[in-house]
Amino acid sequence: MSAFLRLTPAAATPEVARPAAEKVLAGDPVHTTWNAEERGGLYAGIWESTPGKWRISYDEWEYCRILAGRSVIAEDGGEAFEVAAGDSFLIRPGFKGTWEVIETTRKDYVILV
Repeated sequence: MSAFLRLTPAAATPEVARPAAEKVLAGDPVHTTWNAEERGGLYAGIWESTPGKWRISYDEWEYCRILAGRSVIAEDGGEAFEVAAGDSFLIRPGFKGTWEVIETTRKDYVILV
């Protein structure tokens, strides 16, 4: 196994899922995830979602870079952030709010649990 890993959908088998029904606030979002690396609390890959809005709650660190589409991430009692292709951001443990996909959104991510 190489120590170099390119993050592309071809690097992993896609997993298709939906957020838990009780978390969905609008639409019928469908998530496709290509997990390229899962090791000792570290996860990396590509995630894509169709339009919809759902509740989110983070216990982990997540770095994201939006590759395509447009979403709004809103923190409970705080600011809403629109993210689009080219934007990078970090979500810290303890973040609670909503994720709304306006246009099908694809991101690459690195999660540390």
